[in-house]
Amino acid sequence: MNKLIFFIIISISTLYAQKTLSRQIFLAKEKVFPALVHIQPIKEIFTSGEKRKLQVTGSGVIISPDGYVVTNNHVAEKARFVICTLSSKHELEAKVVGLDPWTDLAVLKLNLEKAGLTKVPYAKLGGSEDIEVGQVVLALGSPLGLSRSLSMGVVSSVERYFDDIGEMISPFNLWIQTDAAINPGNSGGPLIDLNGNVIGINSRSVLFGENLGFAIPINTVKYVIDQIRKHGEVERSWIGIGWQEIREYRKYKKQPDLEGVLIANVEKKSPAEKAGFKPGYVITAVNGKPVSAIYQEELPKIRLLVSNLPIKSKIVFDVLTEKGKKKVELITQKQGKFTGNEFQCDEWGLSVKEITPRIVKNFQLESDKGVLISGVRRGSKADEADISKGYILTLIDGKEIKDLADFKKKYAQYIENSKKSYMLFLKYAQRRLYALIKGDK
Repeated sequence: MNKLIFFIIISISTLYAQKTLSRQIFLAKEKVFPALVHIQPIKEIFTSGEKRKLQVTGSGVIISPDGYVVTNNHVAEKARFVICTLSSKHELEAKVVGLDPWTDLAVLKLNLEKAGLTKVPYAKLGGSEDIEVGQVVLALGSPLGLSRSLSMGVVSSVERYFDDIGEMISPFNLWIQTDAAINPGNSGGPLIDLNGNVIGINSRSVLFGENLGFAIPINTVKYVIDQIRKHGEVERSWIGIGWQEIREYRKYKKQPDLEGVLIANVEKKSPAEKAGFKPGYVITAVNGKPVSAIYQEELPKIRLLVSNLPIKSKIVFDVLTEKGKKKVELITQKQGKFTGNEFQCDEWGLSVKEITPRIVKNFQLESDKGVLISGVRRGSKADEADISKGYILTLIDGKEIKDLADFKKKYAQYIENSKKSYMLFLKYAQRRLYALIKGDK
């Protein structure tokens, strides 16, 4: 009889807990669903030397009554215009206020006036400092284009770190990992707690992974939103140092108690190079504040310590070298663009891209002079000249190409005389190439 009573009590308790959880999920959903946005940007992309339009789908969440929306950078970048569908079924145009590829975040602004609206429902932004592993969370969005979807899971990790992979970089992020289903189309949607507070922005999932989803912590999101609304971009300081954790370096030096962060590389012509920094130096303090990164997960806070300083700030580093300790000063610069503009050259059959600091770094270029060949149309004059994607164009008929603006100006002059041929000088790694763009017969 006692066993029966115990079983009944357990069953009732379990049923009550399930009802309580269901009620919490329902109330949290009701708070955020009205602010959920289905996003359809029309993008202009360059493929094979030609500009083409591409429509994609994503998600977003309204964060203010006057219609500001946060989503992912990879949803909104290169968008010519954006259509957002609200919970009320209104389709509104939106403009891109600002993009931040470094955190994969973007801010849009809905055109409420054109739609005859004065305000819209919005979600409350919570905090990410108190998120715990095992906490129940809800992922909202439009997976695979299916609007207004909700999935439930738990927080699996609050300190997931990713190395840069192609265009997916995250030097300043530690990610929230969750087993709540996040699929293509969920990108930019909110991750919320059971109180209906937005605690993250869904961004990544692992292909063929078993419910491996990742969201950007809301504290990072709030900082980016604030910067974009104030400046139209996130202004960051840059010094040109590539940081690395010291776990293996400790073993190499046989110093298990060594504290600091290792300099892995120093970019050419950067403030760090001018100040005399070398790969292999160990930084132990920044402006008198001790710093250390034993593991990769500790690197973002080191990068943020520098990047969040006002541009042209003076920084004093405590440095450990092979010859001993010393202090080194430098002045920060503004971080360069992540992605440059592109330009289509119809007559020659190619597209070129602005050379950004990131391209200089990735291609190990001596300078940012010239333009990058970003695509070549098959059967075009450029194709016949054996020009390939990835080459840097530096000279035309012996005249230097300074940058994209300079190239566009010269190109406009060249195509006025289509019968004339032009000799292009290009380089790729250690290879050099003269290519003849033949004039029309």
